[in-house]
Amino acid sequence: MTLLTPQLRAQLRANDAARREAFSRGEREPDLVPVVRFFNPVGAATWLTTEMDEDGVLFGLADLGFGCPEIGSFSLVELESIRLPFGLGIERDLLFEGHFALSVYASAARRAGSLLQAERFLYQAAAAEKGGA
Repeated sequence: MTLLTPQLRAQLRANDAARREAFSRGEREPDLVPVVRFFNPVGAATWLTTEMDEDGVLFGLADLGFGCPEIGSFSLVELESIRLPFGLGIERDLLFEGHFALSVYASAARRAGSLLQAERFLYQAAAAEKGGA
C-alpha cells in the first residue's frame, strides 16, 4: 500500500509550511488536525500525522502500544520499511477523518493510556454532545 497519496503529501507539507511560518513570525504554532492515520494491522501501534517536512519526517502522535502515547517525529521511510507477519506492512486508514486538534487526541490518549481507547472516548463524547444539543 502506498502510505501517502500526492494529495495527502501536499496537505502535510502545507501544514508544515504553516507551522514554520507561524514560528518565523513569532506566533503560536497552530494546533493542527491530523491528516492521516497509520496503523499496524497485526498490532497496537497507531500514528496520527499532522505534517511532513521536506525530508519525509512526519510529525504527530505516536502510540506504539506500550501505554505511553507521545507527540513527536517519525520517519515515513521507516514506516514504509516495516515488514510484519504474513507479508503485511504498516497501513493507512483509508476512512480516517481527523475531527479534533492533535492536542485533544494527545491529551485523551495520555489519560486513557491508548490512542485507540481515546478515540473511542472522544467520538462517544462528540456524539453525546451532538445528540444532547
